Amino acid sequence: MRLYLDIDGVLLGKGGSLPLGIHPFLTFVTTNFECYWLTTHCKGDAKAAIRYLSLHYPKEWLPLLDCIKPTHWDTLKTEGIDFQTPFIWLEDQPMESERRILTQHNCTRSLWIVDLKNPAEGGELQQIIRQLQELFI
Repeated sequence: MRLYLDIDGVLLGKGGSLPLGIHPFLTFVTTNFECYWLTTHCKGDAKAAIRYLSLHYPKEWLPLLDCIKPTHWDTLKTEGIDFQTPFIWLEDQPMESERRILTQHNCTRSLWIVDLKNPAEGGELQQIIRQLQELFI
């Protein structure tokens, strides 16, 4: 299963803050899924995303990111999605045009909207881990 990851609003909170449970989340997803960057910080070069996150994450976390693959897209993030392979896309603010493309491909359930302000026990990322475990592991 592919997991497409946005950065701002998913792996980083406002102002570059670290979301609750980010390290266990990164460990879980990079261990259990084929992860891809789907973020404005990566348009073909995974190192750009890692450089950006290195401004906010502790150095010892950065090796977790080395296995996340780049995507290639120009205008819409959906250009970077392989619609022939099952996927989940973690995104905080998809554009309406991206939602329409997901609908055209019958993949609206593959978009999981992330809300880092979610007051769920353990935070939003812990809740996503639980959902992924229930569905795929």
